[in-house]
Amino acid sequence: LGMNCATPTDFNFSFRGFAKRGGETDKHEHGWGLAVYEGRGLRTFLDPLPASKSPVAELVERYPMKTLNMMAHIRYATQGAVNLENVHPFQREMWGIQWSFAHNGEVPKYTNQEQYINSPLLGRTKRQETIYLPVGDTDSEAVFCAILNGLRAEFTKLPTLPVLYATLERFCGEIVSGHEESTIFNFLLGCGQYTLFAYSWPGARPGSQVWNGLYYTVRRPPFSQAQLVDVDYAVDFAEVTTSDDRVAVIATKPLTSNEEWTEFKRGQLLMFDHGHPYSELYDCEEVENQGHGLDSRCFEKSSKASTQHHNTPTLLRQLVDSTIDVSKRDTVWATNGADLGCGTGLSGVAFRSCVKNLMGVEISPEMIDRAKERGCYDRLELGDVVDYICRHENDDKHVEIEADGNVAVGGCGTGFDIMFACDVLVYIGNLGPVFRAVRDGLAENGYFAFSAEILEEETEIERNEEQTQESKGEEPFVLQPCARFAHEQ
Repeated sequence: LGMNCATPTDFNFSFRGFAKRGGETDKHEHGWGLAVYEGRGLRTFLDPLPASKSPVAELVERYPMKTLNMMAHIRYATQGAVNLENVHPFQREMWGIQWSFAHNGEVPKYTNQEQYINSPLLGRTKRQETIYLPVGDTDSEAVFCAILNGLRAEFTKLPTLPVLYATLERFCGEIVSGHEESTIFNFLLGCGQYTLFAYSWPGARPGSQVWNGLYYTVRRPPFSQAQLVDVDYAVDFAEVTTSDDRVAVIATKPLTSNEEWTEFKRGQLLMFDHGHPYSELYDCEEVENQGHGLDSRCFEKSSKASTQHHNTPTLLRQLVDSTIDVSKRDTVWATNGADLGCGTGLSGVAFRSCVKNLMGVEISPEMIDRAKERGCYDRLELGDVVDYICRHENDDKHVEIEADGNVAVGGCGTGFDIMFACDVLVYIGNLGPVFRAVRDGLAENGYFAFSAEILEEETEIERNEEQTQESKGEEPFVLQPCARFAHEQ
């Protein structure tokens, strides 16, 4: 169970149903644990007794704790004895930050604890420099230690959230690689009071019909009643919440019967912050810019990976103004404009005054919600930028979300006088499909304004492996240490 919240929230409702699965409505009876972030601190409760029979669990159900970030775990022992040292969540301090980890599944690469000294290392980890070691006998704790050792070897300064996301995603690939069919790897990773990472590589154990994966739901306004699956208990959240509340709940199986739960895709890593799920690097960067990145009083954040790009929309608008005819400046000269990857709408604000009909397209539902609040778009569409341009070009009917929240069908029917992409292309490797779609979607004498990071000839960064034979002939690109792509000019 994981919970990530926009405002301090109690977790009694979800925990009540979750605890019943610890030996009463499910067979996970080999201990349970809870980790609750409070500021920089981490409050933990661990018990090898079944959660459904644990006096400590009863205490937690009555304890009026509120948090922005928490996780809980009920254990079904497949490795290691039923002892306290094998109870999740596990925790370690790294970089002056309390990290926590809970896992469900089987990880063949880390199952032989007697040979842990020879277990696989992640990233740039060197055997002689590992400092995080498992105390108990589980593959879960061994993987947690491997991840922390990998992060410590990778960075000499605090990484930003997009960098951390990209690195964790790479580590997950290393952990699963070579054992794709036998690995079940579902985890929650906490790295402070704001942010929770969740990854799923689902599966069923040999001879079992039980599917081990991850699901999530987001409770947001307008709130309604939720009915627990494991106990006859319901709460009308409309009576106990405010318009500022938002709660993301992650679980192995849906906890409620009347809420919409989304199953993680295989190999999907999500970052939860402020009650939102994020999976795009530019969304992670936006969260970083809001001040919710890794927070340490004793470890410096890398200036090289700094992500202060707030001024990009203004600079791009100034560049466009300097390019167009002088007579057009300070006028509404573009009939149709498209903000590609509009994010929270900062770029829409910058270009609103020169576009009559401004459309925004964004792949993240959470970013769409925030862009809508700015009121600078005539229409917003949820989807991929290339798909959006192609649909518009063919004038196919498609569903769009108007800025007032209403649904509209169809496009504007003509080419765009201007398209702009502020701080978007740095998160796309192969730009060929984007530029081809833009070329075909622009009106005659239309403009495409974008920001990019240019790859210098003397760079020593290796070219990204995504540049395979299929993309041969496109402009070369590399993924930089700051998790942003640089492209050859």
